[in-house]
Amino acid sequence: MITPVMPTYGRWNVAVERGEGCYLYATDGHKYLDFTSGIAVTSLGHCHPHLIDAVTEQAKKLWHSSNLFRIPGQERLAQRLVENSFADTVFFNNSGAEAVELSIKVARKYQSETGHPERYRVIACNGSFHGRSFATLAAAGAEAYLKGFGPVMDGFDHVAWDNLNEMRAAVNDKTAALLVEPVQGEGGVRAPSQDFLKGMRAICDEFGLLLIYDEVQCGLGRTGKLFAHEWAGVTPDIMAVAKALGNGFPIGACLATEKAAVGMVPGTHGSTFGGNPMAVAAGNAVLDVMLEPGFLERAERMSQMFRGRLEDLVGKHRNLFDHVRGAGLLIGVKCVITPGDFVTKLRENGLLCLTAGDNVLRILPPLIVTEAEIDQAMGVFEKVAREWPKS
Repeated sequence: MITPVMPTYGRWNVAVERGEGCYLYATDGHKYLDFTSGIAVTSLGHCHPHLIDAVTEQAKKLWHSSNLFRIPGQERLAQRLVENSFADTVFFNNSGAEAVELSIKVARKYQSETGHPERYRVIACNGSFHGRSFATLAAAGAEAYLKGFGPVMDGFDHVAWDNLNEMRAAVNDKTAALLVEPVQGEGGVRAPSQDFLKGMRAICDEFGLLLIYDEVQCGLGRTGKLFAHEWAGVTPDIMAVAKALGNGFPIGACLATEKAAVGMVPGTHGSTFGGNPMAVAAGNAVLDVMLEPGFLERAERMSQMFRGRLEDLVGKHRNLFDHVRGAGLLIGVKCVITPGDFVTKLRENGLLCLTAGDNVLRILPPLIVTEAEIDQAMGVFEKVAREWPKS
């Protein structure tokens, strides 16, 4: 018999009832150090006081009005994102998949408006993840997610990750844009070579294409800068963000240059809930914290310390692990063993982590993590590794 909640998740047998900072508390009394951050969402931890105050105050005033009206908080959040990014304009929606889907629409619309309606195809990378809608599933092209949902939506081509030769060779007279995660998350916590994003920018400029970044998971401070692409110093034309933008309150955003958004006029796109007063109150509160002087620098220091500790762990347990990778506090440990089994043992010892593709243990602590909490996490890692059965 099917359950009342549609059984599309392989859920852990943990029922959480509250959270505070980097910790989650289950209904059975167990306390967990949460290094999943709700899959890179609660980057400011659980129940951050400033976010509670902001959303509570907004809840007393107005929850929803629709986008038929001007929404002052939405205008303020858009202005702040513009001021702190490459973008000139922002559209708010409810999720990362919606933000990526709109990014693709913007790119197609741009090509049509500038005299190239035949350009509609998007080149993306193998191992990527862009969401669960038909277009975003097709954009990623992963068979595991597409199986049973065919026929696959047309309009997407795929090349090897971090391979500019393949990328250039795939461009043809129907190509509209290139789509990439500056750091892959679900695909295995993979950061590209230094020249990859620069090379993609050069290809776009040469062939009149638009460059789209999917920073849904790697953006909003996760790598130690507000946006992951800042490390390479290469800006896109369009970018999708979500997850940490609301710290748990559903909000996504598509950012674009004025050039890229040339065709986005009244009637071309819309959202019932996107950018409503509650969502943008959460988004503005998140930026209040993340834009404080020293916040991102501190997160980067914590990441360097944590990665160093994990590299020491890997060196001691070569029978379990291969190497550490990723960027900032989006950390992957390539495993020799099955990472899901290791994650189960971590959870049994009070530490929550995730897995990712390519046999990777994925670690996503809140950006507010302290040295003491990293010490606690390392104690669990070391205990589980030490007690792992010898092969």
